[in-house]
Amino acid sequence: MLVSRSLYFVLFLLSLIWGGSFFFIKVLLGDFGPWTIAFLRSSFGLAAIVIIMLVMRKPFELKKIPWVPMAAVALVNTAIPWAFIGFSETRITSSMASVLNATTPLWTMIVGMLFFRTVTNRMQWLGMGIAFMGLIVLLGVNPVSIISVDLSGFIGMLAATFCYAVGSQLSKHLLKGLSMYQITFGTLLCCMVGSGVAACAMEPLSLAPLVSPVNIAMLIGLGVFGSGVAYILFYFLIQKGSPEFATMVTYLVPATAICWGYLLLHETIGWKLLAGLALILGGVYLAGKSHNTSHEKLERHA
Repeated sequence: MLVSRSLYFVLFLLSLIWGGSFFFIKVLLGDFGPWTIAFLRSSFGLAAIVIIMLVMRKPFELKKIPWVPMAAVALVNTAIPWAFIGFSETRITSSMASVLNATTPLWTMIVGMLFFRTVTNRMQWLGMGIAFMGLIVLLGVNPVSIISVDLSGFIGMLAATFCYAVGSQLSKHLLKGLSMYQITFGTLLCCMVGSGVAACAMEPLSLAPLVSPVNIAMLIGLGVFGSGVAYILFYFLIQKGSPEFATMVTYLVPATAICWGYLLLHETIGWKLLAGLALILGGVYLAGKSHNTSHEKLERHA
């Protein structure tokens, strides 16, 4: 299948938006806690998707949305991992957070295998092993300090990717028959409520820093673009290109996030970061490619 230049442009634009999300979170952590950022992000994203649905005349059909499953998916797939990412970025760089985020496809396969009877093969296990080596490299294991990375931030980011994996499996099984607009709307609405309650209960909630033009710009980038527009761009790539082409953004996001971190946050780019990124993306690619090949074989024999 031939892919037009416009699709490559959209793919790169999406990677810039999602790569920039780690930078936006890092800046916002100066004035807000992780749960408050999740609340504000979902609020701005919800406003964006509502406007998009009204302009495009997409039906909300609120009565058709299964709100209990929707709330469960929203908490696991958005509110909780967004808070984990915010917590992690108080302890590790945004560049490392983006690299660890690239392990999401691996966790998705592991969760599918353990809880949803997904079939795996040797090549997938090899890919997972290579990616695990990448995590070891990122940890910076050495005999002097044991690890050179804050362990709580490292584990927090892995917990976020595990939540993404569980959430994607739950959404596939619990939210059937809904449009991408309904799922986005319902997810962000439930995320806003859930994270808002958590923020009031666990953090000193103050909206005074919202008057800052910098914070408003960060929230527009994180909420409107990163949580609203980005969904539309992603599904556009799926519809006009292919699911395989759209998921290539997984490989670009860490690279763009590292560039954002280097240019705007002056974060250092060491060999451990680059080596860990190469191993993780190589493992994800190998495991994902073998998974697609196995799936195609099953379809041909079905």
